[in-house]
Amino acid sequence: MVGIGDWRSCPLLVKANDKWGSFSKEEQVGVAVAGSATLALAGVFIYRRYSGASKNRPTIFELSGGSIEKEKVKNEWDNYESSYGKEAGEGIKDRSKTVQLVDVFYSLVTDIYEYGWGQSFHFSPKLPGKNWVASEAAHEARVAVELGLRPGMKVLDCGCGVGGPMRTVASVSGAHVTGITINQYQVDRATHHNTRLGVAPLADVVRGNFCELPFPPNTFDAAYAIEATCHAAKLEDVYGQIFTALKPGGLFLSYEWVSTKDFDANNPEHVRIIDEINFGNGLPEMRTWKQAEDAGKAVGFKLVTSLDLAVASQVADGWWKRLEELAWQNEVSHVAVSTLDALWLAPKGLKEVHNMLRNVARSLVAGGQTGVFSPMHMLVFQKPK
Repeated sequence: MVGIGDWRSCPLLVKANDKWGSFSKEEQVGVAVAGSATLALAGVFIYRRYSGASKNRPTIFELSGGSIEKEKVKNEWDNYESSYGKEAGEGIKDRSKTVQLVDVFYSLVTDIYEYGWGQSFHFSPKLPGKNWVASEAAHEARVAVELGLRPGMKVLDCGCGVGGPMRTVASVSGAHVTGITINQYQVDRATHHNTRLGVAPLADVVRGNFCELPFPPNTFDAAYAIEATCHAAKLEDVYGQIFTALKPGGLFLSYEWVSTKDFDANNPEHVRIIDEINFGNGLPEMRTWKQAEDAGKAVGFKLVTSLDLAVASQVADGWWKRLEELAWQNEVSHVAVSTLDALWLAPKGLKEVHNMLRNVARSLVAGGQTGVFSPMHMLVFQKPK
């Protein structure tokens, strides 16, 4: 074996070194970039191939624009990016376009979310002695416990994504869960996973706007939303629809994205963090936990519980630490996505989408570390009997 100090004893390495020396500076940079990209693609492929992840989620070579045609991804990205104001705290400039923009957002990001995160598009505290997958499942199962779900009950999942939480809630409780999402691509993915995993008898998905629910009044025994109602232009709109769809006495639980009591609107760094979280996650604005409480009360709900699960347990680890652990993978994946973009093997615009998610991951970590943001302020409301 050739050691580090005796590479000149290997003819192939000597020849390669001589060849490298004949390259110009620009050629050396080009070869280095190409080599790094090749290694990145190979590394991601091997990781996905042998971790078993490719069986359940898209590979990096299959990332798409969801319901958006390949040649239109760049234009939709440009429209999305320009829809956000540049002033501090401005958010989406025209709130009447919120529903359309959220639909576009989830077409752009769903494959990347599944590829890099999994089927449950939410955060969770990390429990002692448990990995992130187990902690995620516990966070979802808590919904079933808080709502008192049992077999025979009809439950609504508002903003169900590709159905990861829905499948957990239905499986642990035996209740039937109907999910609703604004995005047809997510409906298709959720239906696929429900069938593949054998959960279809207890779970179905429809496409629709949760601010205009397509269900008769008094349909559901309970309802929940996991990090989803933050996408509504007005919380009162979605909360009011859920109130109507619930039977009298029914409970509604939401894991709400909020700015916390530690957020200071006069602190430019706090404002920057929240603005970047809004932009990178398709949010019209960020509400405070108090605004979320008041929105539920305004539509007729009784507030049962208000608890920030991000800080509720002194022994659970921070939700944002999963993003820290995945930072290296995000960087490797971005090199790979950029290479696919350069080779025209990925839809134009997807590189920019991935870069947005890469950047917002840092802002989410900052929001967690500073304590100015929580993605899991749990609110439990009850419709009067």
